This record gives sequence, C-alpha cells and structure tokens, in this order.
Amino acid sequence: MAPRPLPSMALSRGLRSLQGASCRLPTFSPLCLQRRGIAESWKEKVAAAEEDWAARAEDIRAGRREHVWDVFNDRGFIKDVAGRPELIKELILKRRIGTYVGIDPTAESLHIGHLLPLMPLFWLYFHGLPTTTLIGGATARVGDPTGRLQSREVMSNADVAKNITKIHFQLKKIWANVESIGRKYGYNGEWAGRPHLKNNNMWLNSLPLYEFLKRLGRHIRIGPMLTRETVKRKMTEGDGMSFAEFTYPLLQGWDFWQLYSKNGVQMQIGGSDQYGNIVSGIDIVKTCRDTEPAEHLKIPDDWSHDPVGFTVPLLTDSSGAKFGKSAGNAVWLDHSLTAPFELYGYFVRRPDEDVENLLKLFTFLPLSDISRLMALHQEDVPRRIAQHVLAFEVTSLVHGPEVALREQMQHQLMFGKAPIELPEGMVTSAKGVKPAAFSPADGLRTTANEATQETIKLPESLITGKSIARILYACGLASSTSDGTRLVQGGGAYVAASPGPHKQKLIPGSLDWTPVKTWFPSDTARFLIDGRVLILRKGKYNVRIIEMVSDEEWKESGMTYPGEPYTGKLRQVLKAMKGEKTSGQNAVEGEEEFEEGEEEAGSSSRPPLRTVPNNPDIHFPSGPRKGKSG
Repeated sequence: MAPRPLPSMALSRGLRSLQGASCRLPTFSPLCLQRRGIAESWKEKVAAAEEDWAARAEDIRAGRREHVWDVFNDRGFIKDVAGRPELIKELILKRRIGTYVGIDPTAESLHIGHLLPLMPLFWLYFHGLPTTTLIGGATARVGDPTGRLQSREVMSNADVAKNITKIHFQLKKIWANVESIGRKYGYNGEWAGRPHLKNNNMWLNSLPLYEFLKRLGRHIRIGPMLTRETVKRKMTEGDGMSFAEFTYPLLQGWDFWQLYSKNGVQMQIGGSDQYGNIVSGIDIVKTCRDTEPAEHLKIPDDWSHDPVGFTVPLLTDSSGAKFGKSAGNAVWLDHSLTAPFELYGYFVRRPDEDVENLLKLFTFLPLSDISRLMALHQEDVPRRIAQHVLAFEVTSLVHGPEVALREQMQHQLMFGKAPIELPEGMVTSAKGVKPAAFSPADGLRTTANEATQETIKLPESLITGKSIARILYACGLASSTSDGTRLVQGGGAYVAASPGPHKQKLIPGSLDWTPVKTWFPSDTARFLIDGRVLILRKGKYNVRIIEMVSDEEWKESGMTYPGEPYTGKLRQVLKAMKGEKTSGQNAVEGEEEFEEGEEEAGSSSRPPLRTVPNNPDIHFPSGPRKGKSG
C-alpha cells in the first residue's frame, strides 16, 4: 500500500485520510461509516490553487518572479539551516509547504525580539505560502530551559490565561496590519496561503502520557539529549535540569509533528538560540512519520516530505548591546507597556551604521527603495530620514499606520523637525493614511488597531454580587448598565470559558469563549480563573482582563469604576461644593478644629466653616444641613 502524500494546508488530515481510505477499508470500518463527502467546489478551489502554484514555480525558474528563499538571503534573515538550502528552495517550488513560528506566552506581551522570526513568516504569506503562528499555551507551563541556568518560576493558571489572551490579540492585530501593508505593496493574499493562529494546548492538553511514551518516548535515546549544551550547562553551572525541562524539546517536537501531519507544515523558523530545538523537532517528526502504525496514514519519507527549518540571527547594535532593549528594559509591543511614541523614538535613535540592516529586516520596502533612501539619508545625516522611515514602518506594523502617522507628527512637533519627503515613487505604509483621531485606550472601538486588551482591577463585591451587565459597564465594554444588558441579550459579549452548555471555567493553557448570558450574579464566580481573574470580550477585539481584588484593597486604592454606588457626578459636585473629599475626613477635621476655636472664643452661634478640598487655605461658611447630603 503506497503511503499517502503530505496534506496541504488547504485540506485537513481527516478529509484527506478519509478520501484516500474509502476504497481500501472494509465497509464496516468506523472510518467509512463516518466518511464525509467533499464538495465539488472545494475540490475545484484546491485544484486551481495547485495549478496556480505550478505556474508560479515556472515563473520563478524563468526569473520572472522572485523566490522567497532569495528574499531571506538578500535581507539577512538566515543564520543556521536545518536541511540543505538548495533542496529547501526546490521544496518550496514543488509544493505550498506550511511554515510556523512558535511563541511561548511567558510574559504578558510580545517584544521587539519576537518580530524578527515573524518577519520571514510575513514574507512567506506575501509569496502565497500558508503560515501558522503557534502560541505555546501548554509548553509555557513547562518552560524552555534553552540558554538559562535558573529554572523559570511556575506560572499560575491566571497568569497563563492573561498572557495567552493578550498575546493572542496582539498577534491578530499584527497580522491584520500585515495584510493591510501587503496590499499597499501589491501582495493581496491567497486562499491557499492564508495565515493561521493556533495554540498547542489544543493537542497537548488531551495527549495521554502513555500515548506520548509509546509513539515517541520509546524511540528517543537519553545519551544524545545529555550532550546538548543547554543540558550540560544547566546541570553543571545552574540549578539542575528537571524532568519537565528535559522533555521540553520533545513537546516542541510533538508540536511540529501535529502541524506536519495534520496541516502540511514542513518548515519551522526560530530565534537564534532555537537551532537545537528545531533539529530535535525534525528528528521527532521523522521518527513519528516512520513509525506510523496506521497504513492509510503513512507519509512518504523522500526528500520532498522531509521537515526543515532555520533560525534568524541574534541582533546587536553597533555597541554590542542586545537589540530590543531600552535602558535595560525590553521594548514591548503592548501600548500600555511601551507607548507607541516610545516605540517610534526607539527606532529613531538607532545608529546610522545599523539602520540599513534594520530596514531590510523590519520593513517591507524593496531593496532598491532602501538603497535610494540611504542615499537620501547620507545627503543630510542629522535629519535621520532613514531612521524616521524605519520607525514609521515598524510602528505601522505593530499599532497600525494611523497611529504611526500620529506619533511621527508628534515627534516632529516636539523636536521641531520638518516633515520628511521621500523619493518620488517610493511606496510606504503611509500611503493613503490619515492620522488617528482616537485614543488607543478607547475600549469601545471595534477594529484591531483601535481596540485594546487591558488589564484592570475591580472589587469582589461587584464581580460576585452584581449583574454581568453592570460588570460590562464597569470594565468599559458597555456605555451603561442598560447597554450591557442589550449587549448580553444580543449575543455580543463573551467570557473566557470552556465551550458547552454547562458553566465551566477556562481550561488552563487554552483560550476559548462562550457567550455571556443573563445568569444570576453569583454565577459569575464560576468563570474566575484561580478565583481571581475574569476575562470578558465584546465583539472581535475588545477584551478586558479583570483582576478581582478585595473590597478593602479597592477602597484603599482610591479608585472608582463607572456605575460605582455613591460616586455619581452630582454627588461628587456636591461634595466639592461642601469642601468634602471622598472620605470626608478632611472636612470633619476642619469642623472639629473650628468648633474648638468657637469654644475658646465663647461663641457657638456662627455656622461652621467649610474648606475647599484642593486648597485648604480657602474657607467659606455653609448653611445648615437639610436632610441627608447627596
């Protein structure tokens, strides 16, 4: 029985395996009983995509199109290659192979360093190849020991959920910007080469240990694993290697195998320190492929079905400092950790000797335009024209071109710089863009760049004792409690939880959503992660990560939330007029001091003086109180 070909990203493993097995399995086979037909329109789309790719390959061989591997070489993306480069070039021409980059959510945001391995992924998308960005929701709980002497701290379920949520929506926003920028450069995207965003918790959370050991563990030898530099250094110089850390490369390799066998992902891209893990993953994929027990699921073992990979270089500036650090701190892609203005300024400050290389790596400008830009830059170096273009392009990629244009204008106003005029015919991300007129903190926007994923704190009495509509109003996802009720009734609000009819909290390491219903206030506690974190979403992009704090801590913080009792505008105005602060303590102390003075003066008929909260030197009399104050 001939092995089945490697599935493409256009066809799932299930459909391909059923399609290939229909004539070979007995009629009583469960696979045949569950067989589903494939629509003719789907087959036609797949056939058209394959024909288009074959025609494109001919154009590349004839020199009429650029090979994406040549783009990687010309721009300096390739450091170490796992596989033969000439075969990888031919492999890309032979078939639309999938490629993935994995990111463990060990922090609440991506940083600039994460962009470097993602940039080749964006170029693959521009050239019509399917791509996958994999969030390590499961592997983050183990911790990658690569390059570390001390083990990572154990992350709580709540921290993992927060990090996954924020990074998931960061990646969605960046990919939306990539698609928009690509259209300006003439890359319109293709059905067979669309991007995917996955979480390895989808398969690792349901992987039995027995299955893992049977399929993989029995074929892995301890000796070669002990010779890895990471293992030797951590055992001799660090705090030792735990079993979980020791198996991390195996879990990462299992990720590769799942994407390879089910989605046709054949290439992995990693950071400069991930070469060992990539090589290990390739060996694991080959092991699982060659030991597949089901005959109808076997994949050929020729060169055109071999997994491959490469790493991107480690970037340092001209002074030797690691790229992506500012004053010793990481440059984050989350606007609440690194403001867009600071991100823009970081790239404006790059040294002249580094800027051309950074333009090649972090922008989509054609190399010919980069050469013209550098020539213009040399004519007036103090204006830092190349740095401003670099800063604009990166900020456009991360936060959108509208925000980038706004930050560029603010930078020019603050430092008295004249607007930058680029050479005629040069296309950038600013094409047809107007400056943003909104605040990035506006939580009621709906597009990827305008919406935010904020972490806020709210008191326990609100979360566990008030309606979900009031919570939506308090966290900024609704304009009022009534609006929150309409949002819930219309099915526009979601809570991070396991899908299904039963109220179940989120499975650790995953990110699933279930519609919010008008449940009892006490039912909201069912969805708390670790008893303290609630994650809500409105529409596609607006997310609130709510940390529940005790009422005492909330009161001490002095913060308020929309709709909080006794904090209405009228009440605040009346308190200000009466000279009372929120606690009323200063006013009471002022009255006591006045009464003591009255007793000393022998007079008690004069009304007590009131003080202005922001200026205790101003006093004015107030009339007698009439009933309860507002």
